[in-house]
Amino acid sequence: MIDAVSWATATPELLLLAMACVIALFDLFVDTPLRDATFRLTQLTLAVVAGLEGYLALSGETLVGFGGMIVSDPMGAWLKCFATVALMVTLVYARPYAGARDMLRGGELFTLSMFALLGMFIMISGHHFLVLYLGLELLTLSSYALVALRRDEVRATEAAMKYFVLGALASGFLLYGLSLIYGATGSLGIAEVAQAVQAGVSQPLVLTLGVVFVVAGLAFKLGVVPFHMWVPDIYHGAPTAITLLIGGAPKLAAFAIVVRLLAEGLPAVAADWQQMLAALAVASLVVGNLAAVAQRNLKRMLAFSTIAQMGFMLLALVGGVVGGDRSGMGDAYGAAMFYVVTYVLTTLATFGVMLLLTRAGFESEEIADLAGLNQRSPLYAGVLAACMFSLAGVPPLVGFYAKLAVLQALLAVGQGLYVGLAVFAVLASLVGAFYYIRVVKVMYFDPPAQTAPIEAPPAVRAVLSVNGALVLVLGVLPGGLMALCIQSVRAVL
Repeated sequence: MIDAVSWATATPELLLLAMACVIALFDLFVDTPLRDATFRLTQLTLAVVAGLEGYLALSGETLVGFGGMIVSDPMGAWLKCFATVALMVTLVYARPYAGARDMLRGGELFTLSMFALLGMFIMISGHHFLVLYLGLELLTLSSYALVALRRDEVRATEAAMKYFVLGALASGFLLYGLSLIYGATGSLGIAEVAQAVQAGVSQPLVLTLGVVFVVAGLAFKLGVVPFHMWVPDIYHGAPTAITLLIGGAPKLAAFAIVVRLLAEGLPAVAADWQQMLAALAVASLVVGNLAAVAQRNLKRMLAFSTIAQMGFMLLALVGGVVGGDRSGMGDAYGAAMFYVVTYVLTTLATFGVMLLLTRAGFESEEIADLAGLNQRSPLYAGVLAACMFSLAGVPPLVGFYAKLAVLQALLAVGQGLYVGLAVFAVLASLVGAFYYIRVVKVMYFDPPAQTAPIEAPPAVRAVLSVNGALVLVLGVLPGGLMALCIQSVRAVL
């Protein structure tokens, strides 16, 4: 018999599942080209879910349901709230683009997006290996279908096939690692695994091997080196609206599953997985930044930028546990959460401007397509410039404070290795600044290839303006969001 607490723990997920099914049926009776009624019902549902998650987060309660398999805590509630808002913004940006490319013949874009969000929710709430894996597969299967939504587009179909094959490989890594950890600890529950590892296991080699495979599977989901080659191919091959959907909200779920599996489930062997994360972070900063310099396609440049940004985020996870001392976990993982949230915010605005510049029969994917954007629209050029400077870590934008928080988490350890990682991260960011500033130079100093004004629906213009303003405001006043992230992480750990 499932108790009331279990139902309360899963209320947002159940509401999202029910409404996704309702909207799929409701859309059968909608025949407008932009699926106006379906869009409004989807946004209303997401707004209610986001409000519910915000209420749960502010309550500060931690609920555990279904025999410890699902947990609702402040960190999870805030991440789910942010992911829902990110999806709402994504759909606002994506609908005009999708409508112009015949991607709204049915309501698949909206229903698959909601199922992908449901997968993120399950990943964020899961406190059991099987639940985490089910959430991960729901997200990835929905993502495969979304990438291939333009069935007549060869490049999108090829990208979906690559994503499917490489995703299956990564899922195999993760499953094998989880099975080894189960063999070493005798449990699939994260809390029980943590207790078993803390008490000492009889097969430490099996446990270590399991951790290696789990980190490899998680590295693929984050898109960090050497499990990164799907990122530029999928970013480039998928329709731009779907690229935004894949590159935005799922990063929040990926962060959550890393914290659940590693920080909550395996803190006793943090010395092992932190070394692997450090190597992944360094490799990602090098490969991501150097490869991005050579790109002329904006989507591929942003893909390699994502690899470098996720590498930077991993550095915060490296400094959480030092010599068995876990006192720094809250600040370090809070900095990582702040970094991911602000990265998603910046990514939304960046791709929002890209989607505005597209038109029928033309994809604005090359950096050269941004030439003279300031002369066509100072507002959109300003928003994109703010995003580029933020990603580069230029003050007073939010990306600067996010990078500073990660560096502070490393320097707080006070050991030579961590100081060296911080110095290396700063040097890598200097390399990254080149290709971000190159985009700004093209927008402001290159002559425009066309002078036609940029027209945007009022909703898109309003949301993009607020999105761009937040990149600046949260950089000037980051304290509230940073405190929220640190407090929510500490409530979990």
